Amino acid sequence: MSKLTGTYSAVAAYEFTTLTTVPGVLQYKGAKIQILDLPGIIEGAQDGKGRGRQVIAVARTCSLIFLCLDVLKPLTHKRLIEHELEGFGILLNKSPPNISFKKKERGGINMTNTVPLTHLDLDQVKAVLGEYRIHNADINFRCNATVDDLIDVIETRIYIPAIYVLNKIDQISIEELDLIYKIPHAVPVSAHHEWNFDELLEKMWEYLNLTRIYTKPKGQLPDYSAPVILRQNNRTVEDFCNSIHKTIVKEFKYALVWGSSAKHQPQKVGLTHMLNDEDVVQIIK
Repeated sequence: MSKLTGTYSAVAAYEFTTLTTVPGVLQYKGAKIQILDLPGIIEGAQDGKGRGRQVIAVARTCSLIFLCLDVLKPLTHKRLIEHELEGFGILLNKSPPNISFKKKERGGINMTNTVPLTHLDLDQVKAVLGEYRIHNADINFRCNATVDDLIDVIETRIYIPAIYVLNKIDQISIEELDLIYKIPHAVPVSAHHEWNFDELLEKMWEYLNLTRIYTKPKGQLPDYSAPVILRQNNRTVEDFCNSIHKTIVKEFKYALVWGSSAKHQPQKVGLTHMLNDEDVVQIIK
């Protein structure tokens, strides 16, 4: 945290040094990214031990989670933290099952599916819903779901990408480092020597899935100093306008777009046009 953002966060040679949430801001590829250094999670955190509930509640609001692990015992700590997060409804590096679920007041359980189901049938679905005292609902399966997938949807679990930051690689051999690289979603670093921070930041950017859009005032050159940052699934011209000011859409006539999303340079587009990373946009009112 201290090395990435310049914000002081206590460090020491022992575990659980951070006792309170410490905020900091990292500037990367023109984007300002807020980082929160949270207290460590101990076994039983989901039940409230060590202020675990407060810590995990903050983690639920994040777009990406860094799990900082000791490279000398990464898998032990990894399993423990994942278990505690799952107990609080946070699933890491998983995609939500393609299931639509809606409770209703009457009519019983109405189940439909657009793909063959090999793990579930209507009786099993009713049994699972009955455990949650749900007797009236519409449920549509658009994937070959399992019982666990159905439970995830009922309990409205959230899905957050995570990077396992394996620290202290200066204390292991090259052969051990090769093995560490085989752990999915992991980036080995040395915070003390600032080794491999470039790879960590690049993976952070990849997992956040952000899009940079540059503005171009009429008659001027594009402003490359302060891009508008959009999420990958919210990157239409309308999203771009709303991120600047909500009133722009009301006065919007069309936009001129330069970049990889444009068929020609510039392209005249409407509010539904999908923007790509590093496009340049000029709004015409």
